[in-house]
Amino acid sequence: MTGSESEVSLLKSKRIYLSSPTMHGEEQEFVKEAFATNWIAPLGANVDGFEREISDYIGIKHGAALVSGTAALHLAVKLSGVKPGDVVFCSDLTFAATVNPVSYEGGIQVFIDSERETWNMDPKALKKAFEKYPNCETVICVNLYGIPAKLDEIKNICDAYGANLIEDAAESLSATYKGRQTGTFGKYNIVSFNGNKIITTSGGGMLLSDDEEAIKKARFWSTQSREAAPWYEHKEIGYNYRMSNVVAGIGRGQLLHIDEHKARKKEIYMKYQKAFVDLPLTMNPYLAETEPNFWLSCILLAKDCQVKPLDIMEKLDKENMEARPIWKPMHLQPVFKDRDFVSVEGDVGGDIFTRGLCLPSDIKMTEEEQNRMIDIVRGMFR
Repeated sequence: MTGSESEVSLLKSKRIYLSSPTMHGEEQEFVKEAFATNWIAPLGANVDGFEREISDYIGIKHGAALVSGTAALHLAVKLSGVKPGDVVFCSDLTFAATVNPVSYEGGIQVFIDSERETWNMDPKALKKAFEKYPNCETVICVNLYGIPAKLDEIKNICDAYGANLIEDAAESLSATYKGRQTGTFGKYNIVSFNGNKIITTSGGGMLLSDDEEAIKKARFWSTQSREAAPWYEHKEIGYNYRMSNVVAGIGRGQLLHIDEHKARKKEIYMKYQKAFVDLPLTMNPYLAETEPNFWLSCILLAKDCQVKPLDIMEKLDKENMEARPIWKPMHLQPVFKDRDFVSVEGDVGGDIFTRGLCLPSDIKMTEEEQNRMIDIVRGMFR
């Protein structure tokens, strides 16, 4: 085996992930503090500090650290007052965790199609939905793959109809829209610290709001709705949703590096964009007035392209590289087959799902590894 063949073999033996955790060392110091003070159970200095630091970073007044972004969404839906039978407008092109909490409260999802400029909720389709369901009081909007939606337009429509906006910024922490951080546009907002996000606590999320009483209520619900009594008194159903002091310490260490993570994600996206400029595909788009966090770099193949997304995914997998299909839209999911779907341009989300693919976007990916991945993709179009 030649030297170059040996190098290629070594590269192939290392899995290149879609997006995996990147630890730095400071995380351990916060965790050690939790052990030293014996605050291993939920709550403690790390939870308080993490809530304060995330809120300060984003530019919002209050946060409740929870076990997952899904838990944060659930409490946001409850705070919005969703009751059994209530219609809730939801982004269609997203992960199921965005919309499942509506079902937890007995609500009925109505899925709003995407627009092509950001792949996010189409404001025109949202307005059409309000014309059909004028009594809807809650809208859940996602910033897909770290690309901000048309948040001003969406918020203005919600305000015009008196509806609460829940901003699902699970994938867009650190991204900005017109200079303002995502996770601040809704009455209630959520971010995620799942293992594949731009920063992680291994698992976790946070509910964010300028409404102090709402966050206090969420904290109450998240600790089993225990009343202030000498004994265990419960007047409401509660949940075991509070973040542990240990994992909050991981988050505090991670937050110190969020801007460098974001910068590296952008480098990866821009390198793909330059490398693929002459191929029959485009990158996931974003608006000029936004600064995405580029959580995942995605491609959309031309409609007449003979190469299909799964062809690329299977080829990369053989080379020990992880790619993933675009989220399958919610209106196409069997579990939601009876839900309404509102669109103005046909099934935009379904088209993106059919032609799109998420590429390896791990910030630990070396330049050589990304070059090899690019060569593999380009080779499929020769």
